[in-house]
Amino acid sequence: MLSNHASRASTPAFDEVVPGLHVLRDVFVNLYFATTSPGAHRGEWVLIDAGLPGSADKIRRYAAGVFGEMNPPVAILLTHGHFDHVGALGGLLEAWPGVPVYAHELELPYLTGRSDYPAPDPTVGGGLMAYSSFLYPKHAYDFGGRVQALPTDGSVPGLPGWRWLPTPGHAFGHVSFFREAGSVLVAGDAITTVQGESGRATLTQQQQVHGPPAYFTPDWDAARASVQRLAALQPEVAATGHGIAMHGEQLRAELARLAEHFDTLARPKIGRYVHQPATADASGVRSVPPPLVSPWVKGLAVAGALGAVAALVVRRRSRQRHDRNSRHYAGVSRPQPRR
Repeated sequence: MLSNHASRASTPAFDEVVPGLHVLRDVFVNLYFATTSPGAHRGEWVLIDAGLPGSADKIRRYAAGVFGEMNPPVAILLTHGHFDHVGALGGLLEAWPGVPVYAHELELPYLTGRSDYPAPDPTVGGGLMAYSSFLYPKHAYDFGGRVQALPTDGSVPGLPGWRWLPTPGHAFGHVSFFREAGSVLVAGDAITTVQGESGRATLTQQQQVHGPPAYFTPDWDAARASVQRLAALQPEVAATGHGIAMHGEQLRAELARLAEHFDTLARPKIGRYVHQPATADASGVRSVPPPLVSPWVKGLAVAGALGAVAALVVRRRSRQRHDRNSRHYAGVSRPQPRR
């Protein structure tokens, strides 16, 4: 018989945040698998967000490992439509014909080909992920009639006992999902539990409540109001789009602090959208403030980002060589100096 440890190692590499809610980390972004029947792993379930481009097979494989083959989700729910949250959706829809997709009405233009998102702002955040952000896709996806608006009554298709909450700011139609039983929050990018602008923090997954990823946030007043709304829920668990899920008093204390001091802790001092937000309606983006930097400055940002990556690689390789040498010489006595 396999030990518990061996059994766990052979299962799909994602964890249960709480009973009925699994998380899969897709490089640097999280997606979630939720069911109303914890323990009944072959029952109905929904997928929350759809990860990075090229991840459809991985997502399907992991879902099959938990919920069984030939058991697609009853619905796919989107917190918002940024590329790292819907990148694999096209492949999933091909594999799961007939599965409906739900998002907020204000996100539909970016999911049905009608409007691109506002450009990211690489001047905010001061980290590798931020400096590189102008390279990230901001184009609209077109999933056609498979995408529809979430119910206006706040209910969540496929998840009785849950409700969706508007939490705009990071995206115009961003939503979060909340289950009263156990006070479980799936927050998307309205908050994060890692410093999303930093490549180092993203690599190490150092836990701390932060605001939304700054480089892709076009309305900071709305983002602040959304954080305050989430803090008022007093969640026991927060599962976010970036970072490891947080629980209990530490979560509530850090979230309350962020809500109270949002403009100091999360809002950049300068940036394209800091003092003038982009605006949008149900047809898509309506206005965008001008960029703060010219293209050549973006080139410098890329150079800095590549330099930072190279430095991390060199440092890691140096540490690995040091560790190998240490192991090699650990049992070898050094020759005594000649006298």
